[in-house]
Amino acid sequence: MKNVIEIRQLDKSYGNFHAIQDISFSIQENKIYGLLGRNGAGKTTLMKMITAQIFPTSGDLKVFGEDPYENANVLSQICFIKESQKYPDQYNILDILEVSKSIFPNWDTDFAHSLIKDFNLPLKRKMKKLSRGMRSAVGIVVGLASRAPITIFDEPYLGLDAVSRGVFYDRLMEDYSEYPRTVILSTHLIDEVSLLLEHILVIDNGKLIIDQDAEVLRGKAFTVTGKSSKVEAFLVGKETVHREPFGGMLSATVIRSGADQKLAEASGLEISPVSLQQLVVHLTNGKSEHKGAIAE
Repeated sequence: MKNVIEIRQLDKSYGNFHAIQDISFSIQENKIYGLLGRNGAGKTTLMKMITAQIFPTSGDLKVFGEDPYENANVLSQICFIKESQKYPDQYNILDILEVSKSIFPNWDTDFAHSLIKDFNLPLKRKMKKLSRGMRSAVGIVVGLASRAPITIFDEPYLGLDAVSRGVFYDRLMEDYSEYPRTVILSTHLIDEVSLLLEHILVIDNGKLIIDQDAEVLRGKAFTVTGKSSKVEAFLVGKETVHREPFGGMLSATVIRSGADQKLAEASGLEISPVSLQQLVVHLTNGKSEHKGAIAE
């Protein structure tokens, strides 16, 4: 697969505050990425640089091999649906669809209207009269129906109930299988989307700490539980990302290495899997003993 986004030693500073610090990674075509991390970690700053809404302080950023800034050829191939997506108050949903049709070369009107029905959206209602969930659904319709080669969703479903989020996931995967493109999902609902994601990028305090295929990452850690003395003995030399004592017991999450799990079982410790969301939370809570990035 070829790369559609290439980032090398990218920095973004605001005075003495470093929002993005020396980040390097590539994003391939026709793949679904999860861009994860805590609020304020730098995810939205990164997405805004990719979509040429702000300039980097230093480093190199290429989209489709070109500088995206004031580059209509590149920007016409990107659809960025933001958490706080703004639309003119006087527009109704039908107006939004018509404008989107003029912006995105791959726009599919029939697909857009089928999504409108899925989300039960009132086509002629003014945007200012829509609920937060309805506005989120309009953004999802635009993002999916754009069929842009790079489609970015930044927390796209705030205000949507679980059923509507399920509709989004289902329609995304159905359309992606028929019309592959690069999709970047930035979300806090990691467990909900984990099975959709093919590659994971995690930003923490402006730094890239995880850049790995999702399938590999899902089996990267496990939790051991038992008497504190036994767990502590097992943890010697291990990369520990979380500890939770209770009474005379200790639960600890470790990065998997070699025959660690068999050794834990032989020590009489209880083993349990770690979800992708749990792993990300542990690595970005500021208390992790794991200081380096989980590399490819």
